[in-house]
Amino acid sequence: MSGTRIKRWLNMHGKEFNADGTLKPEAREQMLSKGMNNGAIDSYARRLKINYEEWKHLDETDPIAWTVYTAYDFFTAEEKQQFNPDGTLRKEYIEIALSKGISENRLAEMERRKKLDVETYNKVSARDAEKGINFGEEKMNEILASRRTYAERRKQMEQDLRNFEEPSSLPFDKDTPYF
Repeated sequence: MSGTRIKRWLNMHGKEFNADGTLKPEAREQMLSKGMNNGAIDSYARRLKINYEEWKHLDETDPIAWTVYTAYDFFTAEEKQQFNPDGTLRKEYIEIALSKGISENRLAEMERRKKLDVETYNKVSARDAEKGINFGEEKMNEILASRRTYAERRKQMEQDLRNFEEPSSLPFDKDTPYF
């Protein structure tokens, strides 16, 4: 998705800055009313404008790969046998379920809930995309991370410590012994 970094930048600074990276006059007025001087405000605006231009340049020269995930990508294997990507029940599944004695009302409720799940996923995904966040990719990364073994997570934690990550963000206490 093009402009992902700029969308994130605007999500972080959009209350004070315009879409072109310039400080909004009302933000300047608010800063002045809080006692900041014009020199400090100009310096702040200049630093963030430089940051904006760097992010914009990166968006143009090295765009972030945007893998598109759908709600269907997060269905379990069983759900994929039962449901279509839009959350409707598959005809084959309906026939089998009815032959096993599952009521039409139960099937309708299953379908209603799954369609609601798909709709919710799509809304969140679209909302986050406007902010430059790939909701599906973040959700997939969470799933993949949760599937890693203890040894893999411990190794990643050691790498995070070498990268000076905040200890509170680590999955274990840094003094957790190996088993």
